[in-house]
Amino acid sequence: MRICFIGDVVGFPGRQVLQQHLPALKERIQPDLTIVNGENAAHGKGITRRIYHQLLDFGADYITMGNHTFSKSELRLFIDEADRLIRPLNLDPTELGCGVRIAQVGRRRIGMVNVCGEVFMDNVTESPFSAMQRVLQKEEADWWFVDFHGETTGEKQTFAQVFADRCVMIAGTHTHVQTADEQLIRGCAYISDAGMCGAFDSILGRDKNEVINRVLHHQKTRYTVAEGPALLCGVWAEIDPISGRAVKVERIQIRP
Repeated sequence: MRICFIGDVVGFPGRQVLQQHLPALKERIQPDLTIVNGENAAHGKGITRRIYHQLLDFGADYITMGNHTFSKSELRLFIDEADRLIRPLNLDPTELGCGVRIAQVGRRRIGMVNVCGEVFMDNVTESPFSAMQRVLQKEEADWWFVDFHGETTGEKQTFAQVFADRCVMIAGTHTHVQTADEQLIRGCAYISDAGMCGAFDSILGRDKNEVINRVLHHQKTRYTVAEGPALLCGVWAEIDPISGRAVKVERIQIRP
């Protein structure tokens, strides 16, 4: 059993590189489940109905989100019908959408959870630790996957150490910079950040001049997505069907 996870898709360049490379990537890896983080997919913040369906058409089975989940008000109009979308279960407003999805993949029920970290994050309603514990007590699945959307590696690594025995894969998102710490923690595939799909010549997928002007000259700016060739980042893991534990984890990075 193989799970493929693709990091934060940032704007049009991220969607374009996903469309370009995901089919061939899936052909090579042969994943049984493909999950894509889409919280930055619409112009750098949030997601729209059109882009939600676009990511599914490109090859995503499920789409996780993050702190920009509700940046596009349009999501509120279709989130209840978006049954492949997984919003952070501890992000306000918690009454909209679903933070846990369970998919039947072959003979296994795979639970997928999206949580936000507390460090340097706004609108988080509950600790990701207590939120995850509540899920494990309430929901039933054979294997668990978690997209931990957070700022710090320390918080993500702590989460992994706490829940590694109950999960087969924990992938960090949000920083847009792929970390080189992929590893197996007691049979759980882990990486602190899967990286992004976005313009290579950028600052985290954002127009670099805009960011520089904001930092150095205190200019009010909008979130302008950088243009140009993009890279695709992610991670995939192989789960042994007998032991139910991850036996391999490998980073994905395709540069322009």
